[in-house]
Amino acid sequence: MAEPIDSPARESASRSTTGNLNGDVARRALSVWHYLAAAGLGALNTLSFAPTPHGGWLAIAIFAVFYFGLTRTTGWRGALVTGWAFGFGNFVTGVWWLYVSMHHYGGMPAPLALAALVLFALYLGLYPGLAATVWSLCAGHAGKRPFSPTWFGAFAFASAWALGEWARGYVFTGFPWLSSGYSQVDGPLAGFSPVVGVYGVGWVLALVAALIVLALVRVWSLKRQDRDSNRDTGATATAASPASAALPALAAVATIAAGLLLSLVQWTHPANTPLHVRLLQGNVPQSMKFSEAGMLAALDEFQKLITEKPADLVVTPETAVPDLLQDVPQPFAQAIRHFADSTGTSVLLGAVGGTVGPSGRYFDLTNSLFGITPGQPGLYRYDKHHLVPFGEFIPVGFHWFMNLMNMPLGDFARGAPVQPPFLVHDQPVAVDVCYEDIFGEEIARTVRQSPTSPGILINSTNLGWFGDTIALDQHLQMARMRTLETGRPMLRATNTGVTAAIDSRGRVIARLPTFTVGALDVHVEGTTGLTPYVRTGNTTVFAISLLLLAFGFACGRRRKSGPGLNAPPIR
Repeated sequence: MAEPIDSPARESASRSTTGNLNGDVARRALSVWHYLAAAGLGALNTLSFAPTPHGGWLAIAIFAVFYFGLTRTTGWRGALVTGWAFGFGNFVTGVWWLYVSMHHYGGMPAPLALAALVLFALYLGLYPGLAATVWSLCAGHAGKRPFSPTWFGAFAFASAWALGEWARGYVFTGFPWLSSGYSQVDGPLAGFSPVVGVYGVGWVLALVAALIVLALVRVWSLKRQDRDSNRDTGATATAASPASAALPALAAVATIAAGLLLSLVQWTHPANTPLHVRLLQGNVPQSMKFSEAGMLAALDEFQKLITEKPADLVVTPETAVPDLLQDVPQPFAQAIRHFADSTGTSVLLGAVGGTVGPSGRYFDLTNSLFGITPGQPGLYRYDKHHLVPFGEFIPVGFHWFMNLMNMPLGDFARGAPVQPPFLVHDQPVAVDVCYEDIFGEEIARTVRQSPTSPGILINSTNLGWFGDTIALDQHLQMARMRTLETGRPMLRATNTGVTAAIDSRGRVIARLPTFTVGALDVHVEGTTGLTPYVRTGNTTVFAISLLLLAFGFACGRRRKSGPGLNAPPIR
């Protein structure tokens, strides 16, 4: 992603003025090809995520090329647009399944659905763009010449990138899908997950990539010095030396080695009695899910699946009963209760919750999981806390948008941020619904703050809105990251897939084929103990990143005015 020189005469004049390699190079304009290459690189980065196996190594290479492209810019504006183009390419190809949701299942006209996807990708691309801008302002440029990689520039890039991803995961309820750390679930940096979480893994990924670029640039600088020396040009020697090139390379290798070694550390240990769990997959077509005939067929199917075989715990997908629990037909409710009491089987049932008012009307509807414990008349209840914009609540000013789609929707009430676990025998189980498990900080908070620390995580979801797309594999990959961060196994019961069991080290030990009806029988052992990430959440990477960037911003003027503090630009 090199930039064209505006004028050879201007470059020659600049060199003749300084007489050495430390002279300023006239500001160069960025070509449109630079931005197109950045967008293409972002699109390629989608391949570093699931379902691509071992995409972690590919992510390191892509980020190295991306960082090198950023160093070819000559100001914050060029950095902003370069990062924005990279982000747009990544998101328009990485979350294209939203088009399927809006058009094929929501009924939105294809042009409008496509336009909505593009606009959303442009919005998400702002975060990589802002991260690149922050990097540029804190460590990116000296005077008007292209920035040449430095040690501090590498750390500033890692810090700005991590903060950008963190912001994307929190602003407007957050959308941390495709956070770069997820590419490392099967990659060499996965061992950092229980220490600093997914944003910290992204920080390490960006640092390794920047260090590789720093090493390569210094190697090229050494070769240029040798060439100039052989020509006896009288050029002044620069600060580049074999050691200056070797050190960043060794640091990158050492960081990768640390990630591999950390993956061998056992942060938690088994606790309590292992459970036999049955995870149900109904494969209810999304087009039928909310019709009366579809609801009755789904109830018959799930009654058969639940009562087919006893276990310690049976888990249904999200809204397996797509109606208020109070409105469930009596024969269904009685059959499930009788099965639980007679076989000693606990059941987690996905349904809509609600509060009955004095007039008999329901209000404060919730997306909930209800737990049936054998021999106990009451129900456990978990209400989803992190709701989906445009799926479970309509942001102010966007009702017109939802009117374009045929999706049954109510503005759901939120559950508490931390809710008690469901107790199965002596094993506390923490549950969450749908895309709540893509927010690692919230899962860590539940494990850390729960009165009884859960030993097993359970996710109940319905990804039927997204068809047979990469969204299913991407969501499974993010669930695997949660197990790495917390050191706890996770079980997933989904409507169409991927229904799976993941052990405490992020390995998928069993799964059902997607778009099939069935039950996955697994034996799972809970764990106890807190990983460093569960103890501190995102505080560590957030604080380190802010301190490094604040230092860089404060020292920016000194670096710009001080000659020789940056390596010479590549010509």
